Amino acid sequence: MGRYRFLFEQLVRRELRQKYQGSVLGLAWYLVNPLVLMGAYWFMFGRVLPGLVSHPDYPLFLIVGLLVWLFFSQSLLGAAGSLIDQGSLVRKARFPREVIPAAVVTVQLVTFAAVLALVVVVCAAVRGTLDWPLLLLPALIAALYAFAVGLALVVSVLHAYFRDVAPILAAVLLPWFFLSPIFFDPSDVTEDAAYRDILQWANPVAPFITAVRDVVYAGSWPSPGVVAYVAAAALLAVACGIALFRRMDAELAVVV
Repeated sequence: MGRYRFLFEQLVRRELRQKYQGSVLGLAWYLVNPLVLMGAYWFMFGRVLPGLVSHPDYPLFLIVGLLVWLFFSQSLLGAAGSLIDQGSLVRKARFPREVIPAAVVTVQLVTFAAVLALVVVVCAAVRGTLDWPLLLLPALIAALYAFAVGLALVVSVLHAYFRDVAPILAAVLLPWFFLSPIFFDPSDVTEDAAYRDILQWANPVAPFITAVRDVVYAGSWPSPGVVAYVAAAALLAVACGIALFRRMDAELAVVV
């Protein structure tokens, strides 16, 4: 794969150029969406329905979860059609096609990491200290990136063969968003322990949101169970993504 590093870098640079071409604000646009959503949910749960969810500095609580979700969802949506978008390249050259969806996720990672770094600074300033758990953040981001890449390989190769995959994915992500612990924490569900466990463990994105929020927003160590889940989910997603992609790779040049 080392000899294809240049191709990967060029794909990432091309995606970045296309993403912000003609944009005055550039990277700042990545912050607009979570800020708008943060403002809407802060108004709903912080002002209209203040008794449902109670967390100090609730806008920061919200924006950490929103950033993780937006990175994950935009990575999958962008990767779904990436092989078809690069169809001419797939048909003309023989190379590891995995680099195409991986490049899409990497572009999302660059913007996600840049904005998350700003949020880390704000959260640390609000708490008044930099806490040791922040040392775990790079590992959590790496696991989240691997998880997204693994699923991106799955949706991209499936969409190349079955063009309904991307619309189905877009439809699934909407309820998935509201079932994810973005504007609430699973611990807020105190009356039904089974439902709380489903929210925390049956949703594969939830532990990633919880872990990053613990480190960035709360300045605390995630529980060992959450860390183990995050690591296992990342490894499983990559393994399954690579296996499926390579199994279906042979006919890609024909179907795209």
